[in-house]
Amino acid sequence: MKWIIVGLGNPGGEYKNTRHNAGRLVLEEFRVAQNLPEREYKKTYQALVTKGEVGGKEVLLLEPETYMNDSGKSLVSLVKSKKQATQMIVIHDDIDLSLGTWKFSFNRGSGGQKGVESIAATLKTKEFIRVRVGILATTPTGKPKKPKGGEAVVKFVLGKFKEDEMVILKKVGKEITQALETLLTEGLDKAMNQWN
Repeated sequence: MKWIIVGLGNPGGEYKNTRHNAGRLVLEEFRVAQNLPEREYKKTYQALVTKGEVGGKEVLLLEPETYMNDSGKSLVSLVKSKKQATQMIVIHDDIDLSLGTWKFSFNRGSGGQKGVESIAATLKTKEFIRVRVGILATTPTGKPKKPKGGEAVVKFVLGKFKEDEMVILKKVGKEITQALETLLTEGLDKAMNQWN
C-alpha cells in the first residue's frame, strides 16, 4: 500500500511563505531532496500531486489546492478506509510549538488546527500520522510568544515568515526529510523514538 504525504496550507501567491503554509513548504523541501518530479494539478483531488519512490516505498505527495479549512476534500476520493488512513502523513503548522522545533504524533486531537480537523472529519478517523511544525517565534528568554485572541492568531498564522525564520524552517525541513525516510523504511515507532 502506498504512503500518502500531505502538506497543508492555502493555495495562491498571496499565501506563499506564510506561517500557515509551513506544511507545504516542508513537503516541497522533502520533494526536492528526494528528486521527485514536479507537482501537477489533479482535478480529481483538487490538489498538486507528484509520486515516486522513497526508500523502496511508493509515495504520493499531495498539496490540497482548497483552503486550509477544506483540506479533507482533497483526500475524500484517495483515502477509502481507516486502514489506508494509517498510511497517511499530514505535515502542518503548529502554533503550540516554537519555530525550529517539530514533532511526530498519531491518533491525537487537532489542537485547533483547522486543516487537520477537516481531514479527521472527512475521513472519520484521527488515526493518521502528523508532523507538527512549530511556527511560534520565541522571546529572548526562549519562551514561545503566542498571540492572544482569535483575531491575533489569524493575523499571525497568515503573516509571512521573515528571512531569518525561513532559514530556520529550511533546517527543520531537512531534519523532517531524514525523519520521514526513517518512518518510511523502519516504521513509526522507530521514527518517533529517534526523532521525538
